[in-house]
Amino acid sequence: MKKKLGTLFTLTMALALTLGLTACGTDPIDLPDDAVLIDVRTPSEFADGHLEGAINIDIQSAGFTDQISQLPTDGTYFVYCRSGNRSATAVRQMEQLGFTSLTDGGGVGAASQSTGIPVVQGP
Repeated sequence: MKKKLGTLFTLTMALALTLGLTACGTDPIDLPDDAVLIDVRTPSEFADGHLEGAINIDIQSAGFTDQISQLPTDGTYFVYCRSGNRSATAVRQMEQLGFTSLTDGGGVGAASQSTGIPVVQGP
């Protein structure tokens, strides 16, 4: 039984590494200096680790639309979350509000990897 579990673990790790290397092949995103990084996760998720320089606007909060509406619609925005689901929803909502230059960065790990911006902890 131990040998089967070891083999299963080895195969799982090989698959994970293969898929991870495939994801590394994506082109890097070159953001303009004035781009605003928006983390749409909860404040506690944000504190656990976010892209350096990002602002936190929680898409699940009642005030999300009000907070987003205070931003200039002609700005450049890079939006990300934990896995990409909430960022996609936020980008759709922002488009409906008239925002024109949006990038859905997906999950925080992928966003860091594609932009080269490090993940930092704290508020």
